[in-house]
Amino acid sequence: MADVDRFSSLPFEIKIHILTHLKIKDAVRTSTLARSWRDLWTHLPCLYLCNTRDTLGNNWIQRAYHLASSLQGPIHWFQLSHSRYCLRPADDSVFIQNLLDLLHQKGGVKMLNLFFEPEVTEEIRLPSFHSLYMLKLWGCHLGLPTGFQEFRCLETLSMCFVRISNDDLNLLVRTSKNLTSLEISNCEASGDPLSVDLSLPFLRHLEFRGAFTAVEKILVVSAPRLKQAVIGLNYVDYSSQNLAQMMLHLVTSVTTVRSLELSFDVLRCFSLVVLPFDFTFPCLRCLKFPLNVDTVDKRMCDTFLWLLRSMPFLEELKVELNRDHDYDQADRVAILMKELLVKKHDGFACLERTVTSVTVKMFQLDVTTSIPIIQFFLLNAKVLKLLKIHYVSGAYGASVMPSMIEELQKADVTSSGAKVMISDSMSNKYFVYD
Repeated sequence: MADVDRFSSLPFEIKIHILTHLKIKDAVRTSTLARSWRDLWTHLPCLYLCNTRDTLGNNWIQRAYHLASSLQGPIHWFQLSHSRYCLRPADDSVFIQNLLDLLHQKGGVKMLNLFFEPEVTEEIRLPSFHSLYMLKLWGCHLGLPTGFQEFRCLETLSMCFVRISNDDLNLLVRTSKNLTSLEISNCEASGDPLSVDLSLPFLRHLEFRGAFTAVEKILVVSAPRLKQAVIGLNYVDYSSQNLAQMMLHLVTSVTTVRSLELSFDVLRCFSLVVLPFDFTFPCLRCLKFPLNVDTVDKRMCDTFLWLLRSMPFLEELKVELNRDHDYDQADRVAILMKELLVKKHDGFACLERTVTSVTVKMFQLDVTTSIPIIQFFLLNAKVLKLLKIHYVSGAYGASVMPSMIEELQKADVTSSGAKVMISDSMSNKYFVYD
């Protein structure tokens, strides 16, 4: 019984399933195991290639093409990642285009993930993969072929650091009617600024991030199933009224979501617009946003308070407190925040009836600048059940925690059922008190 080769006697489908869990170089090596394993890897339905110094080498795209052409059947799942530490041939875009055309000829592509770092500068024409349901692109100049019709099966579309024309972006989104998840992050415009009206009947997750320097307008016209939205900015001119208005229009077009995440830069843009804003989030249950306490001013506090007033049924709030390490300004910021926040406020339907969970995350346990916003929730959230304070600080946090606990024990608490939990992710220690 010890000499019986049970692996070779496995059914064909089981062997292929085993190979799909191996790196491609290990899958190829199985050809030497036995006669029944010879060239078995060529029946793989998937190909995951990562170009690092010890895998494909400098001729990575030619090797990738050779591996793809060696597979006998259609390639359902294809992933190609290029490391920044590897050399790239000058005409790599030609090889990449040939590889995409080969995948199209084989047919059956369902998932396509292309990650290029540093970015490809030449344009890549994306064939019409009729079975494609997941498309993830990073770092390329993307174009659609002449006569492109649709990705009728596409459900997930993610584009990060992609350069694309406004016409191609609108055509891609408009013809992908079955999209359930859409991400556009740090994309650049090829030609005219990007201007997109989204009308997607099955969209559930929407994410926009980036500088928005090449964006003229992004608006959700119709997305009745949209549940979650993430909107972020970075490296922008905060004094731009046009940008502030564009962000305001974008956020107001997703007021039916249940979960919303906003970057701190979006709040800074909102502070340029005249308050109060005339809209609400009637379905919102969870809000997440970061707050840079070193740059807080009266306008920022007013924006923060307005957000809470516009969300009458909010149940869960997640706030991430960041600092620029300007410790000389800590006392000034703390005094300002305490004057504006730590008092009884009226007009917050969510704080009076629905907010039961608040999470405050910090990278350092800073009592001076973080305690005012924590005291605000303890004082105004009437049905609060749990306030979690989570920080990453190591030994510094261990020395400051007693001061935090002492300050919180002196704070006025409105909700009779409120519990406070302070946890340190470095040591996994936590403190809970009623």
